[in-house]
Amino acid sequence: MNFEDVRSVCTTVFYMVASVMFIRGIKLLGKADTARKGNLMSSAGMLIAVITVMFEKKVSVTLTSDLMHNAYLWTAAAIIIGSIIGAVWAKKVKMTGMPELVALFNGFGGLSSLMVAITQYMTDKKVNLFSSIALGLTIAIGAVAFSGSIVAWGKLSGKLFKKNNYFPGKNIFNGILAIVGFAGIVMYALQIAGIVSYQIGQIGIIVTSATYLILGLTMTAAIGGGDMPVIISLLNAFSGLAAAFAGLAISNSVLVVSGCLVGTSGLILTLIMCKAMNRTLHSLLFTNSGKASKKGGNAEQKEPKSMSVEDAYLILEAANSVVFIPGYGMAVAQAQHAVKELSDKLEENGAEVSFAIHPVAGRMPGHMNVLLAEANVPYEQLKTADEMNPQMSNTDVAIVIGANDVVNPSAINDESSPLYGMPIINAFEARTVFVLKRGKGAGFSGVENPLFTNDNTIMLYGDAKQTVTSLVSEFSDN
Repeated sequence: MNFEDVRSVCTTVFYMVASVMFIRGIKLLGKADTARKGNLMSSAGMLIAVITVMFEKKVSVTLTSDLMHNAYLWTAAAIIIGSIIGAVWAKKVKMTGMPELVALFNGFGGLSSLMVAITQYMTDKKVNLFSSIALGLTIAIGAVAFSGSIVAWGKLSGKLFKKNNYFPGKNIFNGILAIVGFAGIVMYALQIAGIVSYQIGQIGIIVTSATYLILGLTMTAAIGGGDMPVIISLLNAFSGLAAAFAGLAISNSVLVVSGCLVGTSGLILTLIMCKAMNRTLHSLLFTNSGKASKKGGNAEQKEPKSMSVEDAYLILEAANSVVFIPGYGMAVAQAQHAVKELSDKLEENGAEVSFAIHPVAGRMPGHMNVLLAEANVPYEQLKTADEMNPQMSNTDVAIVIGANDVVNPSAINDESSPLYGMPIINAFEARTVFVLKRGKGAGFSGVENPLFTNDNTIMLYGDAKQTVTSLVSEFSDN
């Protein structure tokens, strides 16, 4: 067996090892107590894949005087610089900024695939027809993932774009962009087939890149702020799909495997979240959010009741069962650790404590799970809406912390509400409902919540962390 045979066998083995680590890593991400291990395993798999690519492509290890053309130097620099930026960024970001960070990471994934495709087009003059189509699709999907993620980041951070925008003729305009962009892919493929000139192929690549970058902007900008958790998941699937097509174009099996894993898992999560919101993917992408009515029920006809922390403690002290229902407000107040302390106090007092987690609570998939895992809340206490709703009528106290839309009764009984038909956590069925809010405003979607004026609902206004900490102090002092 000569050296080339050894190289081929080693490359295949290492690619298989990396692929298995990706698959195992995603499996471990399915549980809170193994998620960190899964993340590390997937990262190690990617490092193995990068090194194997360089080994497969016969990258020279000789340090020549022309360091600007040394591939190992550039690759090592990219890994080191990227690792430092990622580590510092992830360490410094607040939990409230995590959705925006995830959105940007999705965008960077799409941009990476886009750059790979354009680089392959510029350097490889022997691309076949199949690879040319794969490259075109990589550019198209990667461009949508990148620009769409920038819009999602802007909406979530409040720095760019409004939460709800109305674009007249949006679907027609986006359809034209998609057709023109696909025509650019055809132009490039015809150039590879020798039917049109090289200049026509260049124009095709430019047209595809530009139109799909614009398409990502216009498609995402018209999606409502309340739907951002779903669109982040969808854009994640796009970034994976772009990577898979890039792998097909450059004949890299591990890139195809990793891209397919990300793409399919992202799409499955998107469909799960659409179901949780009683939405279809079609309505999410093709409905203008700016037209939706923002009123729900008769919430404005009654004044919500409020109570002091001391009085709220007396109700909690007598409770046998308590359910926490967290939302984005808990992340804003960074109250997860205080909530864990209150949960412990309630259990010491003999109460049964659970956490009801809605799939779209927060502003990214799994947002509440991440927060509560950070506070070391036992995974067994985290319940889905389907698990908790049958027990809600027997629950003494439901504590809603910064959640709005996921507990809005209008989704059940008000056909005029834009939330109508969306499965919610039936907090209104509990004997007593405590709602922790800073003020009387509506939630992220802008829909009024009649739960706040129900007879069994008591508002605890103020910073959620301070309110929960005061409740903990009441248990400690009594």
